[in-house]
Amino acid sequence: MIDRRLRSPDPAFWEGRSVLVTGHTGFKGSWLVRWLSLLGAEVHGLALDPPTRPSLFEAAGVAALLASDHRVDIRDAGLVRRRIGGVRTDVVLHLAAQPLVRDGYRDPSGTFATNVTGTANLLGALGSLDEDVSPSGVVVVTTDKVYLPDAVGRPHREDDPLGGHDPYSASKAMAEGVVATFRGLPDIDGRRPWRIPLATARAGNVIGGGDWSHERLLPDCVRAFAGGEPVVLRLPSAVRPWQHVLEPLAGYLLLAEDLVVGRPGVPLAVNLGPDGDATVGEVAGLAAAAWGDGAAVRADERPGTPPETATLRLDNGLARDRLAWWPRWGVEEAVARTVAWHLHLRAGDDMAAVTDGQIRAYADA
Repeated sequence: MIDRRLRSPDPAFWEGRSVLVTGHTGFKGSWLVRWLSLLGAEVHGLALDPPTRPSLFEAAGVAALLASDHRVDIRDAGLVRRRIGGVRTDVVLHLAAQPLVRDGYRDPSGTFATNVTGTANLLGALGSLDEDVSPSGVVVVTTDKVYLPDAVGRPHREDDPLGGHDPYSASKAMAEGVVATFRGLPDIDGRRPWRIPLATARAGNVIGGGDWSHERLLPDCVRAFAGGEPVVLRLPSAVRPWQHVLEPLAGYLLLAEDLVVGRPGVPLAVNLGPDGDATVGEVAGLAAAAWGDGAAVRADERPGTPPETATLRLDNGLARDRLAWWPRWGVEEAVARTVAWHLHLRAGDDMAAVTDGQIRAYADA
């Protein structure tokens, strides 16, 4: 096999192409809009208001890059259909979701409604479009947590059983089922069969600048260190496939390119995970070292907290073989870039320029 580890999203493909990003006001979505803009795409957004304050959407000036910005709850099927009908796009990248495991415990019905019904609403709206205005490819983003826990702890492959013991994981596994079901919809009662190339992408635990979510490791570290307090870890020994947010975003873009051009062998579901993994405690230690200035870490494994999978690993072999996607930044680099972003923010720097600079550095790595 030809080693194409330096394959990056192709500006010649994205230049002038109309792209719809759902969840564009969120952490991942904001990074993605900035990258698509650098590639020359015309970006349309469909999402709720930014989920945190502050937010990357505001800090990096994402609104100024959008051709249209629709604030829509994807649980509202009628509104989703109306907005989709008014935005002609060639590629759809579906990131809108309830993305937090512990919030899934707090609001299980809302988590299922957003992650499962919301995905069905989006695909239903896209499937109702006339063929001449339908997108040429759709990528639905799920998660590494779609897999049933494996007692052996080996890296999960795409053909492993899907499922979940918590509402977030179960909802994302069900979203995978929604995608597979829509892909196989037949011609019935005058309704056309599904015809849009459609795939899912399963990323690892993403980190990066501009994430202010609650109960996420790096945001918790930044808040604690900035306040002169130690970060307190619930599960310091938990193993996760940590990766910088740009790693899976590159995979989403490459997967979309291959869907649209009809590249042979494009995967219908693909893992986008790092080459290695690390414990929560190890990542927090890296963050403290990068921050400096007395940053510290403290473990506090209290009983009675909601259960979480102890070990998650992803096998990225399919992405390497089929997409020529290769991880570029190891966990040390990913943490360093994340902390550096927040130190630039504290220094009052131009965060749009800092964000774009990290995107260019990643693409050139």
